[in-house]
Amino acid sequence: MDGTVLDTWYPTPELTTHISHPAGTTRLGAHDLPPKLLSLVRIDEDRMVEQIAVRTTITDLQLPPVDAHDVYLRLHLLSHRLVKPHELNMEDALNKLATVVWTNKGPCLPENFENVRTLLRSRGLIHVYGIDRLPRMVDYVVPTGVHITEAERVRLGAYLAPGTWVLREGFVSYNAGTLGPGRVEGRLSSGTVVGANMDMGISSSLVSPKDPRELKVGDNCSLGVSSAILQINLGDNVHVGNNVVIDPDTYLYFADSDETALATKLVGESNWSIRMEPGHPEPVARRIAPIEA
Repeated sequence: MDGTVLDTWYPTPELTTHISHPAGTTRLGAHDLPPKLLSLVRIDEDRMVEQIAVRTTITDLQLPPVDAHDVYLRLHLLSHRLVKPHELNMEDALNKLATVVWTNKGPCLPENFENVRTLLRSRGLIHVYGIDRLPRMVDYVVPTGVHITEAERVRLGAYLAPGTWVLREGFVSYNAGTLGPGRVEGRLSSGTVVGANMDMGISSSLVSPKDPRELKVGDNCSLGVSSAILQINLGDNVHVGNNVVIDPDTYLYFADSDETALATKLVGESNWSIRMEPGHPEPVARRIAPIEA
């Protein structure tokens, strides 16, 4: 009721080259809505919110988002697989969103939530899924051809290609995801993208730099248990062993050239195996045969 935007749901977002509405968000009237959506426009006094209908238009996805409605539309475009991560500007997106109590009765403000909970108890047991700026993806978008074991582990704005399995310990943030089938049992932080046939072991991580928040790993790669790649782009057919953590300041032993060098030597490179080996304090990088198409 104080004007804070808690969330915006876009059931049928679309890309078009024929823009017939001005940029920004406008409130819609009853004559603009089909009957099945008209019933959703109402005041929820228990949650102290007003549900309204809006139309949001973005004329240039390369410009940063201007408000919460704009951010939510970009998150929907990603999860609907209409655009891929890194194809739109998400600069300062989270700071445009309010912190929300996500419940099975709808989003609520954290302030005075216990009073709201008391009012909502007349509707049955209240489940609080989290207190965060981003909701679960599946509450807004359910993409086809994917498996998600735990709904809380995938945020709205994740891009999951058909054939993706996000297992119980996996996590996919916004503006991140998979470009092909694969298994995710590790963490894909915001801005990280992996190619087809990725195999992320339990407790593994891919972490993008803060500026720009972009990191890419190619096709046919794997991360072992508790391994991590931080701020380094990798090519195709790169395999990282268990418990190996690599960032730009990590030294690796390159077996083929018998030299020790920084891991930045691997940036964008394909066909590598990086593992711990007896007799070497640093992870050992070895060239491997490319995968034939």
